[in-house]
Amino acid sequence: MGTAALARGLAGSARIGLLLAAVAAVTLPQGTALARNPIVQTRFTADPAPMVHDGVVYLYTSHDEDDAEGFKMLDWRLYSSIDMANWTDRGAVASLKTFPWARQTNDAWAPQVVERGGKFYLYAPVSVAGWPKNVIAVAVADRPEGPFRDAIGKPLIAPGKDNIDPTVWVDKDGQAYLYWGNPDLWYVKLNRDMISYSGPVTKVQPRLTDYQEGPWFYRRGNHYYMAFASTCCSEGIGYAMSDTPTGPWTYKGPIMDHDTRATGNHPGIIDYKGGSYLFGFSYDLNFAMTPIHHERRSVSVAKFEYNADGTIPNLHWWDRTSAPQIGTLDPYRRVEAETIAWTSRIKRGQDRPYDWAPGVTTAQDDRGVYVTRTLDRSYIKVAGVDFGGTGAKRFTAGVARANDGARIELHLDRADGPLIGTLPVDGAGTGAAWHDQSTSVSGATGVHDLYLVFRSGGGRAAADLDYWRFDR
Repeated sequence: MGTAALARGLAGSARIGLLLAAVAAVTLPQGTALARNPIVQTRFTADPAPMVHDGVVYLYTSHDEDDAEGFKMLDWRLYSSIDMANWTDRGAVASLKTFPWARQTNDAWAPQVVERGGKFYLYAPVSVAGWPKNVIAVAVADRPEGPFRDAIGKPLIAPGKDNIDPTVWVDKDGQAYLYWGNPDLWYVKLNRDMISYSGPVTKVQPRLTDYQEGPWFYRRGNHYYMAFASTCCSEGIGYAMSDTPTGPWTYKGPIMDHDTRATGNHPGIIDYKGGSYLFGFSYDLNFAMTPIHHERRSVSVAKFEYNADGTIPNLHWWDRTSAPQIGTLDPYRRVEAETIAWTSRIKRGQDRPYDWAPGVTTAQDDRGVYVTRTLDRSYIKVAGVDFGGTGAKRFTAGVARANDGARIELHLDRADGPLIGTLPVDGAGTGAAWHDQSTSVSGATGVHDLYLVFRSGGGRAAADLDYWRFDR
């Protein structure tokens, strides 16, 4: 959880440079083998907490509301990927309502989820009416996608001024540790049930060099790591190492330097399919929308390699680093429409330099998550789609709430790249009912980025989109 409410925001020149870079990224799309940062554009996300389970990266995030000025955070969301470039929106997996005893206003701050014994435990800081300090709550689910339910009906960690940003690791001997805190770092040893603890709540002393908040605790080989958001403001990402899970900790330096573009930060680090990945956040989408600082953050990812001695190199900032796509996407199976590598969200306006235009976004109901607000010329980019040597012959999509005359154009490699097919969306009499529409395609062979470009007239959305697939 950042402390940017106390900061002054960005310098004017930095704002302009970031704004132009963000707009260029959106209005000049091109095929690439790299993940595009930030990796989620359909809503604001922060405090990334990645977890690898059964070959999938599950990325839990906090969520800044679109109209947030300071912190306005009501739920926790989940995204998943198997290639680090295309991310599927799994929706909200928990919210403040999960903890009915918590204050329901705005305090769904940085979470982390861990698995143990076939159960998934979500730890998050919340606040309670009448208590001026935060507590740490715990919820449990039977699947990584949730739904999560309140595990104990009360706080796990009682009120304290430092009680934010929990991070959990289950060590090889089965002992689990819960760390948290801003500006001091605290820990307890969790019991095997993961919803209670034994022994004292202990403050880490001396305070870690450059430590502010957002700790991320884990073990790799014989080393224990404590990554964290470095001293505000502005915040970077630093880390310390230890030979034991409770220290003493030795500061090792920055993973990302303090940067005036970020008055908050929160790392998450995993190993996945032979690579190591750092997650964090920036304010790129906020500053593409406005030069005014708001707590509207966006998660990014970068791949890195540990040094031979286990230390982590300085990765610099998100505009200099990213992650390559791992493998390709199979288009001959059902692909959820909310599987996105990049989507349009900015447009150039007539009266103002840049207007906020959500374009493609996602919604969630009893059916699940789907794509909506598909405004004219908005698009979804899906990276690294492997059509194979014989190629695709047909495209099918599940649509609803379609407008007459609307269509979905299928382009390769760019939003204006080669057209392989057009799906007319028949809105007559369909209303909100989901139904399948199909069209023939040609020229789709080999590996390409796929752009689904939505076309409609009169400022209307084309259609809601649930899934798509190609057939040979």
